[in-house]
Amino acid sequence: MAFSPSPPHLLPHPLPTSSFSSSPSHKPFSLLPHKRAHVNTFAAAAAGKGKKNPWLDPFDDGEDPDMEYTSLFADGKQEEDPRPPDNPDNPYGFLKFPQGYNVELDSLASKVRGDVRRCCCVISGGVYENLLFFPAIQLIRDRYPGVQVDVVAAPRGKQTYEINKNVRWANAYDPDEDFPDPAEYTDMIGLLKNRYYDMILSTKLAGLGHAAFLFMTSARDKLSYVYPNVNAAGAGLLLTETFRSPGLNLSEGGYHMYHQMIEWLGRPARNVPRQPVPPLKVSISKKLRAYVEEKYTKAGVGKGKYVVIHGIQSDSIALMRSRGDNDCLLPIQVWAEIAKEISNRGLRPLFVIPHEKEREDVMEVAGEDSSILFITTPGQLAALINDSAGVIVTNTAAVQLANAREKPSIALFSSAEKGKLFVPNAEEKKCTVVSSKTGKLIDIDVEAVKNAARMFEGSLVFA
Repeated sequence: MAFSPSPPHLLPHPLPTSSFSSSPSHKPFSLLPHKRAHVNTFAAAAAGKGKKNPWLDPFDDGEDPDMEYTSLFADGKQEEDPRPPDNPDNPYGFLKFPQGYNVELDSLASKVRGDVRRCCCVISGGVYENLLFFPAIQLIRDRYPGVQVDVVAAPRGKQTYEINKNVRWANAYDPDEDFPDPAEYTDMIGLLKNRYYDMILSTKLAGLGHAAFLFMTSARDKLSYVYPNVNAAGAGLLLTETFRSPGLNLSEGGYHMYHQMIEWLGRPARNVPRQPVPPLKVSISKKLRAYVEEKYTKAGVGKGKYVVIHGIQSDSIALMRSRGDNDCLLPIQVWAEIAKEISNRGLRPLFVIPHEKEREDVMEVAGEDSSILFITTPGQLAALINDSAGVIVTNTAAVQLANAREKPSIALFSSAEKGKLFVPNAEEKKCTVVSSKTGKLIDIDVEAVKNAARMFEGSLVFA
């Protein structure tokens, strides 16, 4: 029995109608705000989840195994949003309306199926933590075709998304601020609320306060890490899914610090297999490459003929180090010894400093003719590493950028455990891990680093 499709409504809130098609390909559309109808947010959020939130409905026994879905509930991954063709006779295109009133074509029961059209990621931490979240963003894009991903991060973390092509908008707002300015707090809630997200996720350890922030965005699914102690009390009431952090510092988990959230995001569904976790990749624009090439040329080095040295001890905020490793910087005296070995092998060491005040110290210890470059943004650092012959680095964002661009690298760690934690499968990534035997980075064996520098001898050929 077939029904004719209902005509498009021209009101922001159309009256309900019973005319719809039983064909799975039929997609009724209407002139609606981005926000879809919210029917019992808690109940809908709990439906279809493998792990039940005990705070929601204690009498919910889960999905009925005998329930049969009809053709209206399509199996497999969601489809990308179809769009009507532009009208060539209209200079304004076809049905282009202000934000919040775009024409939206949506298949029936997309809410029950759990489609995600707009997703927001609230990322705690600096450059390093945001960089390690790149695989999760790529997984979201692969798992939900056509999804638009936005990011809210601290000002330093926001700079990271210059090298991520999967993010639509990145907003600067520090979620780690304990006492945010009331005007900024309410403004950010209003901004997120007006975007009508289907899913918002956060890597900040949530208590009742941060859970309330996520709840007030009115997103359908609200995911967040929570404290592993009593500070998490009450957060589960306001969140759809929670992930208990193994400790108070999530960054101590190393490269796989977000594995619990990634496990949930890539979970299998009806006729959808588990989504594999993609590797860390970064994309560098031509404009950024040209700008950085001009900078390192002025510093006296040529493309493919220098080795990046990153991790010089400083009190700058632009160090790009991990919050999970406090012992990850070396004084310039140690770097100067390593730089001599690089020069003996026909390559030029390029010292990357996080602040101009470090330039005099480097020139005093390493020599007046040393190549020094002042770089503070992860995008410029990625472009610099991409044009280099290799990298010698401590546990900063540079080691992850080198692995993402598949550049040979030598990573210096305070212990072997830290090395395995932050650079798993180092051999596959052309990364040589050199660790200190005393547990302190300052005691690292410089001779071992010099021996490892032999890997750069062949890099000049392929530059």
